[in-house]
Amino acid sequence: MECRGPRRCAVMSAVCFGSGIAGAGIAAHMGSLWVLYATYGILGGFGLGMGYVPPINALLKWFPDRRGLAGGMAVAGFGAAALVTGPAATKLVSLVEVPLTFAILGAAYFVVILLASCAMRFPPADYRPAGWTPRSETAGGLQEKTHTLGEALKSPRFWLLWVVFFLNISAGMSLISFGAPMAQEIIGMTAVQASVMVGFMGVFNAAGRIGWSALSDYIGRPVTFAVMVGIQIVLFALVPSVSSVALFEAAFFVIMTCFGGGFATCPAFVTELFGSRNTGAIYGAILTAWSAAGVAGPTMAAMLRDLTGSYSGGMYVIAGALAIALVCVAALGASIRGRPAAV
Repeated sequence: MECRGPRRCAVMSAVCFGSGIAGAGIAAHMGSLWVLYATYGILGGFGLGMGYVPPINALLKWFPDRRGLAGGMAVAGFGAAALVTGPAATKLVSLVEVPLTFAILGAAYFVVILLASCAMRFPPADYRPAGWTPRSETAGGLQEKTHTLGEALKSPRFWLLWVVFFLNISAGMSLISFGAPMAQEIIGMTAVQASVMVGFMGVFNAAGRIGWSALSDYIGRPVTFAVMVGIQIVLFALVPSVSSVALFEAAFFVIMTCFGGGFATCPAFVTELFGSRNTGAIYGAILTAWSAAGVAGPTMAAMLRDLTGSYSGGMYVIAGALAIALVCVAALGASIRGRPAAV
């Protein structure tokens, strides 16, 4: 993508993702689980990954003065898509059969992503926003070289950020997966109240993606991550002892903003740590933490529930795990202060 631009990568995403979703319709028609794995799982998943990074990477290059907000808007758009496709898919299923629903959605995804790809390109090499001065010039020419993916993978900074990203997502995924039963067990909510709360969690997830990422442009990525992780440590530790439904919901909603904020702030953090040239490849490698956390978060929450006999005990363990993330953030901040980040 860095060599040929984001458009070609986005076109490949349109083909793979659209085909994967449409292929799920074929799998449903055939009643074949293996065809579903191959189309919806492998082909669609590959297309999803191919389409996630290009717009973020392009926006970071077009808005180097507001990288946090630019990345946050792109990531928020990704999350907000469920607000459109969810109701649309539900309506289609009520009108036509499931196989045809997947076929229609696959065709729609293909067309929309293909049209969006037409607008994707990197700015000229000498581009800079009006009134913005690169950090290398304000620092008297001091600039750390841009890292390749191989160099980044050998850097402690990469793995520190990977761990922070992994733990932040794992904590959020545990609430997304088990938020409703947690609310019923810990605070005594009814099933209806818990389901309404879980529905609103998505709104705060999206709001956090924009809010925290925009704030990071002013206070810095390490400080932003430290605040988000610190807040979550406190809230996860306090939630088991909360007796008010309103306070319980508020704690969950704030945690969700931090969950979304981690997604949105990470791309700009990667650029500042390793340079802007290979952001797509390096950020793509960081996203493996998302895949790992998608499995680890819910699994960890379920295991802790079984081991401790309640979700409350698991909350304390998650708070302890996030303390490790806070130490990693502090180490990242110290490394940046000791040696200028890439620009």
